[in-house]
Amino acid sequence: MNVDTVVLDVDGVLVDVADSYRRAIIESLDRVIGETIDHGNVQQFKDAGGFNNDWELTDAAALFLLAREEGCELSLNQFTTAIEAMGGGLSAARSIVFEELTPATRERVFNRWDSEQLRDVFQQLYLGGSLYRELEGGEPGLETPGYIHDEPVLATEETLDRLQAEYEVGVLTGRPAPEAEIALERVGLDVPPAHRFTMDDWEGGKPDPDALVTLADRFGADELVFAGDTLDDVKTAVNAQRTGSRTYYGVGVLTGGLSGKAGRNAFERAGATTVVDSVNDLPSLLAD
Repeated sequence: MNVDTVVLDVDGVLVDVADSYRRAIIESLDRVIGETIDHGNVQQFKDAGGFNNDWELTDAAALFLLAREEGCELSLNQFTTAIEAMGGGLSAARSIVFEELTPATRERVFNRWDSEQLRDVFQQLYLGGSLYRELEGGEPGLETPGYIHDEPVLATEETLDRLQAEYEVGVLTGRPAPEAEIALERVGLDVPPAHRFTMDDWEGGKPDPDALVTLADRFGADELVFAGDTLDDVKTAVNAQRTGSRTYYGVGVLTGGLSGKAGRNAFERAGATTVVDSVNDLPSLLAD
């Protein structure tokens, strides 16, 4: 790889979100629905694709739980497999629930499914009282310190210094812009707004390649690496490769929900150029 540009995902690559975003998914469901899923189940939704937005993943999991209460016989594995077969994302989850239930039970599910409440509880848990007031502009019903403060940094200072010294560096993340800024400050990565894309900057979300292609254009890149921790991250690079003459490489990083041999195999099936144990392996990989 004769790379001139490196684009990094944030969650699961620069910071560990197992006890922040993913914990917020699990606990939001418990508080709003009265039952929940576990960390492994969260990864099943991620692997199904189309859940770059954790609010939408929470919504889809809530639909599954409510549908099960109303007699849907699909296991979670069957539910997420069906989501993947339909192209991924929340719209697929909605369609599956619609197909699996009778009109009466379907109506009860959608009447109980409160996406706005789920998002609000999620943000209160994730941000904590102080940041919720600042970023959401409201008064929280839960006074918590916020899981956002429980995000260990994965990327070393040496790694980031070396990448920035040798390559153009950008960021592509599904986080809202203010939350992305907080994470980048914690990591110590200074990326100007023109060189980053967040949830607020494009509608498509991963694996839509538009944001990655736009970053490549802004950098004038010839060969670009995108390193991420989900299959949708790798698929974003694969989809970008189909858009023009420049070269895109998708690198899977095993510090998110995918790990070990199974994670490596899943990344490779999705089209990853290579897989690394950590973002800290990236500088040496690119130098080889």
